[in-house]
Amino acid sequence: MAGSLVFYGFSSLAKSRELRIDSGQLMAHVQTLSTERYTDLALDRTRAYLSQELTAYGYEPVAQSFGRGDSAGTNLMVVRPGRQTPEQKILVGAHYDSVAGSPGADDNASAVATALEIARLFVNYPTDKTLQVVFFDQEERQPEGEGLVGSNAFVNNGANLAGLESAVILEMLGYACYEPDCQAYPAGLGQGTLPSQGDFIGVIGDTDHPDLLASFALDPADETTLPAITLPVPIGVLPLMPDLFRSDHAPFWFKGIGAVMVSDTADFRNPNYHRATDTVETLDPAFLQQTAQYVVERVANLLKNSPEESV
Repeated sequence: MAGSLVFYGFSSLAKSRELRIDSGQLMAHVQTLSTERYTDLALDRTRAYLSQELTAYGYEPVAQSFGRGDSAGTNLMVVRPGRQTPEQKILVGAHYDSVAGSPGADDNASAVATALEIARLFVNYPTDKTLQVVFFDQEERQPEGEGLVGSNAFVNNGANLAGLESAVILEMLGYACYEPDCQAYPAGLGQGTLPSQGDFIGVIGDTDHPDLLASFALDPADETTLPAITLPVPIGVLPLMPDLFRSDHAPFWFKGIGAVMVSDTADFRNPNYHRATDTVETLDPAFLQQTAQYVVERVANLLKNSPEESV
């Protein structure tokens, strides 16, 4: 993750009987991906692994190269067409690079593994709208002080935005902490009303698309195992709260496309952020599985037409 985040309001996890995360496969992906993914060679190897897995699921991966020199990279994507309104797309994305010197188990192998599981689960699962899964390159690399290179290249290609309704960006999903005051927050977010333990998943969304953010919240009376905190973010707060714009959701916001970022809050919780200690052993597999299932349920709902669209 090139930055960090924070959130407000509670929701909970809905469980599906049809779309279930395979916890063993999820952690196998995390284990394989958790090596430094920064050099060209390492990134090539990572893309080869992603392409191999996606092809085995039945997809035909498409690579989009971009940039030159230090800003060059390759985004990888697959598409599973919808059955009723295939012209309407929902994107699930995660960056697959890491910072130099870090195996990046949480940042961002945990999210890439979840995106792979989503691709597997939906490949033959009928939905109304089209699902697009995108693996972004060069989120971490920062030429001239800026990151998010791959996602910016993606949104600056107009063809990629045709029919795109919403983007769900996955950013660090596997770390939890349970001690008092182990969870921190950016200044100005009313910490007194927020949990002091990092046992929740966070979701931020732009205020111009409240229905998208609301789709990640459920009735608080629904008793489930995973709490989620949602935060609506006005795009105009960028100068005051840059931590809320540090991942691949931000380029979509600036193009006027509704996007949410789902995260374990990165360095506001995980002391291994961008360090050599960001290893598989530091993750909470049960928390990651619950988070991945939470995302699957919400993506499934987003891929359904509303009653008005179905008429």
